[in-house]
Amino acid sequence: MSHYITKECIDCGVCLEACPTDSIIKGEKTHIIDADTCTDCTACVPLCPTDAIKKLTALVTKP
Repeated sequence: MSHYITKECIDCGVCLEACPTDSIIKGEKTHIIDADTCTDCTACVPLCPTDAIKKLTALVTKP
């Protein structure tokens, strides 16, 4: 799994500095987490002042 950043992001940049794998990219209005490089270390999660970083869960479809 990975994490994603919601629209509650205020573009403060705290998560950018906290990410040890540089998986967070500055977007136009919010930041974006690269799911291919995110290691789920959660270093960014407790630092977000707006709680905008959420865990991405797998989508389950019924057969």
